[in-house]
Amino acid sequence: MELLNTVFPNLMQKLPEFYQAIIDTFVMVGISGSISFILGIIFGVVLIVTKPGGILERHTIYQVVDKSINAFRSVPFIILLTLLLPVTRMVVGTGIGVKGAIIPLVCGIVPFFSRQVESALTEIGSGVIEAAQAMGLSPWEVIFKVYLRESIAPIVRAITLTTISLIGLTAMAGAVGAGGLGDFAIKYGHNRFQEDVTVGTVIILVAIVCLIQFLGNKLAAKNTH
Repeated sequence: MELLNTVFPNLMQKLPEFYQAIIDTFVMVGISGSISFILGIIFGVVLIVTKPGGILERHTIYQVVDKSINAFRSVPFIILLTLLLPVTRMVVGTGIGVKGAIIPLVCGIVPFFSRQVESALTEIGSGVIEAAQAMGLSPWEVIFKVYLRESIAPIVRAITLTTISLIGLTAMAGAVGAGGLGDFAIKYGHNRFQEDVTVGTVIILVAIVCLIQFLGNKLAAKNTH
């Protein structure tokens, strides 16, 4: 404790707020991540099955989903935050804090994760799909028993990568008062020139990212066959 007080004097004075910032970051990642993973898998599957030559080829649906994802991916997240502010206020009643960050985070990460899922599902060869259809599997059975079941490992890797990216977005959201470690670092480390706060926040973020990467690699390796 003596060493910590010497190296991180300002941070140690704000430990309760620092702990709350860590909790807020996990809440934002947990809620927005859960929503994004569900939507991303849905959109990723839609892209695969409705594309030209897909098992449920639908040109209009594919074009709408594909172009919408491209549109959202082309908008920098910091601009997306301010662009969605009226929508966020209308839905959750506030544009700041943890609640105010959920909708922009979801809109920012779903397009990214959808492309990751699409890429993972593309690894399933067309021969495997044709064989499944020849065995009499319905399109829904092909989706769940072939596409998703055989893509568990790459999807886990996509979830790991997306979660790490999401942590980065939560830190960026702190620039507009979204709460969490990003907001904590900007409020004290940047605005009040307390460098030890910034360094301490970065150390915690790096530790969280390393832990997520480690767990993701283990889970992906366990499901690789």
